[in-house]
Formats: sequence, C-alpha cells, structure tokens
Amino acid sequence: METIATAIRWIHVAAGFVGLAAFWVPVFAKKGGPRHVLFGKIFEVSAYIVLAGAALSVVYRLVEFSGQGIGIDQTPMAIMVFLGYLTFVTYATLRQALAALRTRRDEQQTIATPLNFALAYGSIVASLALITYALTVRPPIMILLLALSPIGIGVGTGNLKYLRGKHDSQREWFYQHMGGMLGAGIAFHTAFAVFGVTRLFDVGLTGWVAVIPWVAPAAIGIPTIAIWTRYYRRKFGELPAHSAA
Repeated sequence: METIATAIRWIHVAAGFVGLAAFWVPVFAKKGGPRHVLFGKIFEVSAYIVLAGAALSVVYRLVEFSGQGIGIDQTPMAIMVFLGYLTFVTYATLRQALAALRTRRDEQQTIATPLNFALAYGSIVASLALITYALTVRPPIMILLLALSPIGIGVGTGNLKYLRGKHDSQREWFYQHMGGMLGAGIAFHTAFAVFGVTRLFDVGLTGWVAVIPWVAPAAIGIPTIAIWTRYYRRKFGELPAHSAA
C-alpha cells in the first residue's frame, strides 16, 4: 500500500507543477484565444489529477493515522481534515467554472444539474462542519481552520446564485468562469506554498509564522478576483468609469 501511496504522491506532485505553470498563461493571454484555450485545458486536466490524488491521499492518511492511534484532536489528523475540505471545495469551484463556460451559449444544456447543486450545498455544509470541528475538537491548528473555513460558504452561496439563474449580467458566465478558475489557482498556490516551497528550500516555519503559507494565497487571491471582476464589469460598460477604484 505504501508503494501505491508513493506513486499517487509523485503523480500528484508532477501534475501540480504542470498545473501551476499552465495556470498563468490563460491569466495573461487573450481571453478565448488559442493559448488561453490550450493552457486552460492543460490546467483543467492537471487540476483534476491533483484533486483525485489529494482525495486518495487524504483517505489513505486518515485510515493510517487512525490505525496508529492518532486522535482527531492532533495536528496530523486535523491537517488531513482540512485538506479533505479544501479538496472538495476546490473541486466544486473548478467544476462550476468549467460548466459555466461550456453551457454559456448552448440552450440544450443546463448548468443547474443535481450534481452541481449538491456540490454547492456540500461546500456550505463542509464549511460549517469544519467550523464545528474546530470549535468542538479544538486541534492545535484551530485558528487556521477557522480562518479559511468561510471559503466554502462563499463558494457555495455564489454557485447557488448562478445555478438558480440569478444573473446580474449577460456575461455572468464569464465572471463565474474567471472567478472559479482563479479560485482553483489559489488552491494550487496554497498547496505549493505549504508543501512545495517549505520542502524545496528546506524552510522550517514555526509558531504563528507557519500559518502564513496557508492563508497568504487566499488573502491575496480573493481580493484580486474582486478587483478583476470589477475591472471587466467596467470594461464591458456595466459599471461607471469612476467606480474602478
């Protein structure tokens, strides 16, 4: 089993590096252009491989830690609980972002599928469950869990609004796609900051400083999504020019 776990981990890491590199091309490439489409597809495939590997690893480690007698109030188990939450919410974000793009003009398709609704509600439930876990079990990383737990609520409520057809613009599919893909990118950078940078450069962070890699990508990325969305709304004439600030 350990050999399988190691293979999954290396596939996960390789796909993560590919996805991390591919992510930035669509960000700056012409929207809808060949490079945007090509590298967006590479990021999509990489992201699904990473998420599948993360889900399998979380399940494996939870079983392993349980067998070793590690309690749910201890840091290794708490980290696995958090990574499971992050994996689920990222999948819900990515799926909705891609579905919004693919159903934008096809009237025969609908994004309001039972699965997409389940993922939206599931993100909210996962967020509330993480908060409950943090407050009742009180693991050593409780502050970290509480700091990032609202993400699931934000993802779920935003997805539900779109699924129910509550669109503020004819280009709402674009904002949904852009925000979701950037959100998935935040998850990629969080994983790289926490597990990649610290191991590649042998950086050992302790105390409250160790929380920074976990929260920095979200602290930077979420406001960036809001700024970019506002920029495009102004560009498309949906906001007055003076509202750019």
